[in-house]
Amino acid sequence: MLAAVDHVQLAAPPGSEDALRAYYGDALGMTEVAKPPVLAARGGCWFEAGTVRLHLGVENAPAGGGECHCHPAKKAHPGLRVTDIDAYAARLTAHGAPVTWDDDLPGHRRFYSADPVGNRLEFLEPATA
Repeated sequence: MLAAVDHVQLAAPPGSEDALRAYYGDALGMTEVAKPPVLAARGGCWFEAGTVRLHLGVENAPAGGGECHCHPAKKAHPGLRVTDIDAYAARLTAHGAPVTWDDDLPGHRRFYSADPVGNRLEFLEPATA
């Protein structure tokens, strides 16, 4: 039986950790948590805020060499529940993060943002009566 979502992992290219820390740590206000040493050697970073856990995993170049073609999905995304969505959107905007409002989900206010490597994130809050 499923009990909870433990974490969501998103893709990131090698060397993007500092930009991810600025977005997830500074803009979103999440706390970076240490990865186990064997996983830390692979790069990437993990973040938490309350029960929300996002892991950014580095996708390396394919075997045999070549360039990494890490492309985040266009529609796939975590949906993150927030409180005071207007203040949260203003916080992201103040940090230079994109905020795109969407009114298509009945009973909710929501917007989308993208991290520095192009991962899509949805932020939503139930609408008040």
